[in-house]
Amino acid sequence: MRMLLSVVLVLAAVNVVNNRLAPGLYVPVCITTAALLLLIARLSGLTAGDLGLGRDSVRRGLRWGLILAGAVVTVYLAGLAVPFTRDVFQDQRAAGLTGGELAYRALVRVPLGTVLLEEIAFRGVLWAMLERRWGHLWATTVSSFLFGLWHVLPSRGLTRANAAAEAVFGTGPAGVALSVVTAVAGTALAGVLLCELRRRSGSLIPPMALHGALNGTGYVLAWAAGRWWGSP
Repeated sequence: MRMLLSVVLVLAAVNVVNNRLAPGLYVPVCITTAALLLLIARLSGLTAGDLGLGRDSVRRGLRWGLILAGAVVTVYLAGLAVPFTRDVFQDQRAAGLTGGELAYRALVRVPLGTVLLEEIAFRGVLWAMLERRWGHLWATTVSSFLFGLWHVLPSRGLTRANAAAEAVFGTGPAGVALSVVTAVAGTALAGVLLCELRRRSGSLIPPMALHGALNGTGYVLAWAAGRWWGSP
């Protein structure tokens, strides 16, 4: 139980560091934290297989990952092609990036920062610790709830950055609060899906692939939408 609590406390501290104290150090902080969490998992007696990192699950995980990533790209491109859903991609955080900044976000920040830390933390270490003690249903529920809370700080600027979110919630205090609650609920539900992929495949590769495709492709298409159709 102490190891589990230590993981939660580490993640709470890192969340503040990444979103408030030192956002410029995001990638090295994420890599270092992921390594620390793996060390805690090892000290708690978890194996690579318990964490979804076992060699015997790599081939199956890669098959799942390729299918999921391809599905994400297909759905995203379809959404961008339809005017009704195009506003979802109008995001100032991506539209203002240079080509180099976009490449950094999509190829470095997302896979080595966001995906690496969040999947190791929530679908790897936390899920395995909880599953060992209380079973997979509690593991999925608790880790997904914490994954939702993890997004409270980064979602506070959503209505200022995303045209669709601004149109739905507005930019007043009540709208911002509602957008945060919605983002937290949405990411918690996404966490359930990612946990189930991890459980059924026995590997962290499928949730990593899906998560990386959603975020990385999202940056690229939001950048393209801003360049091709202008700011909302």
